[in-house]
Amino acid sequence: MDTKYLDLLTEKYDSEEKVVTEIINLDAILNLPKGTEHFVSDLHGEFHAFQHVLRNGSGNVKEKIRDLFKEELSSAEIDEFATLVYYPEEKLKRVVNSFVHTKELDQWYADTIERMIRLVSYASSKYTNSKVRKALPQQFVYIIEELLYEKNELNNKTDYYSSIINRIITLGQANKLIIGLSYTIQRLVVDHLHVVGDIYDRGPYPDKIIDTLMDYHSVDIQWGNHDVLWIGAYAGSKVCLANIIRICARYDNLDIIEDAYGINLRPLLNLANKYYKDNKAFRPKMNAKENTDENILQITKIHQAISIIQFKLEMPIIKRRPDFQMHHRLLLEKIDYENNTIDLNGRIYSLENTCFNTIDPKDPSLLLEEEEQVINKLLFSIQHSEKLAKHIHFLINKGSLYLRYNSNLLIHGCIPLNEDGTMKSMCIDGKDYRGKELFDLFEYYLRYSFNHPEITDDFATDLVWYLWTGENSSLFGKKDMTTFERYFIKEKETHKEKKNPYYSLRENEEVCRHILEEFDLNPDQGHIINGHTPVAEINGENPIKANGKMIVIDGGFSKAYQSKTGIAGYTLLYNSYGMQLVAHKRFTSKEDVLENGTDVLSVKRVVDRELKRKKVLETNVGQKLLEQMNDLNRLLEYRYLKK
Repeated sequence: MDTKYLDLLTEKYDSEEKVVTEIINLDAILNLPKGTEHFVSDLHGEFHAFQHVLRNGSGNVKEKIRDLFKEELSSAEIDEFATLVYYPEEKLKRVVNSFVHTKELDQWYADTIERMIRLVSYASSKYTNSKVRKALPQQFVYIIEELLYEKNELNNKTDYYSSIINRIITLGQANKLIIGLSYTIQRLVVDHLHVVGDIYDRGPYPDKIIDTLMDYHSVDIQWGNHDVLWIGAYAGSKVCLANIIRICARYDNLDIIEDAYGINLRPLLNLANKYYKDNKAFRPKMNAKENTDENILQITKIHQAISIIQFKLEMPIIKRRPDFQMHHRLLLEKIDYENNTIDLNGRIYSLENTCFNTIDPKDPSLLLEEEEQVINKLLFSIQHSEKLAKHIHFLINKGSLYLRYNSNLLIHGCIPLNEDGTMKSMCIDGKDYRGKELFDLFEYYLRYSFNHPEITDDFATDLVWYLWTGENSSLFGKKDMTTFERYFIKEKETHKEKKNPYYSLRENEEVCRHILEEFDLNPDQGHIINGHTPVAEINGENPIKANGKMIVIDGGFSKAYQSKTGIAGYTLLYNSYGMQLVAHKRFTSKEDVLENGTDVLSVKRVVDRELKRKKVLETNVGQKLLEQMNDLNRLLEYRYLKK
């Protein structure tokens, strides 16, 4: 081992006793049960539903409350206590205001603090004391540790503990302590969070989701197609930026652009007002806000203006990147502008709801000078938004296209496959890439584009757009994206987007085992955890596929998909005993939870039960600890040799 590295280690462990103590500590940790992993996917900006699932740990909090207090509390009291743990600030206001007499309130405080301490103790039983200490509210660490590690067999300290709790109450600190303990419990029931893609899209608050994740104690992200679109825009892709604004306009979510990230859309609106009128195909969908007719008209015009800019910007990329094999998508060149028709694969279709005012039939990809100025101003604003910069840097630092974690493969979209189940290849600069190698190539170029935002037309930036819409993209997973056809062609056969064979072949256990092997994972132990495509449980579709090797956890966090899925999302829990898939009912509101104690959990299904309780030793964390132990053992040898 490098002696310089060992010398650095010596600075931290400057005595033999410290080295030995740390080796013993790490060895002990390896024999603890593995922590609980929590998997969520396809949040699509639905902050309130996501926040509730995060606070209740997909039912983990209530399950521990029920285990601990089922003999003491009724079902209604368990619901009340659980709601207090989920939303302590709001619930405390309601509880405190319900008491008339101070003595009754003080007794409630004493009982509640005692139960909270017991619940913290129960939830922290598989963690080291140092890890628990980090999770405690810092202003109360000493007090909580005294209560937490109470040893009262001989009743020697009964008055001592009662005095601590009573003094907390009389000093007016009970609310702060209960709030701190509630967040400690939330943190302890989930050791690590996986977000399997698509924080962004239709819902109104993706920025709040990312703010929450930035404060979360342990998290990773597997980028979804919508996340990559935002990364691409920040990295300098004008066509990714146009797609973002188009989608926000389509779903009446321009507030994300303007209010959340401070992007000025006035230049785009001025352009839209100059060239576009009302158009039913471009009126916003899912319009839940109180919008005036004038606002809807403005959004409709913006929607048209940015869509045409997007279609124009796509064409030069398609032409300069023959490896993308997208020349059949040069649709603006296939239009007969006099007769308002388009030739698709030898068939002539009439076009409706057209808005081609700014298109030059002789050079359809040419942007007007005004359009060029608008998209340049928008790109400048996107790249200089301080809040967006923080969010995109967080996505890059915590994210990846795929993750191998504790024997499982986490991906948002798909593994591009051929019909026979073999890995589909993509030729780039004369070399074929497939499977893991293709994923690694995609991620390399995405990170390169992010690190060079000043370059807007290089291969890396173009490839980020390809990840959004390309046939061989692991995030798109379809032959073509038929956005143009949906706007302008009535015949629905042109709207169909043919899925990659992966989406049917993932039902096959052998295919899934082959995928796990491709990513250097043990197919006997591993699972593929997948998002991106809502599972139509209402029609009998099973999210657990291929004899348990494939678990699809997109069940419809987004309200747009809930009529199709019949539920409001899946989440997955993986603790030392095995895996459980949790289906969720639709989240109504925080107020409903506070008022009625309602929850959003439906059915828990066992995916895989461990024959033997899994320890930290068998996890990714365990492997890192083993490496640290190995280094420390080498350090002992090194210190001995230097004597």
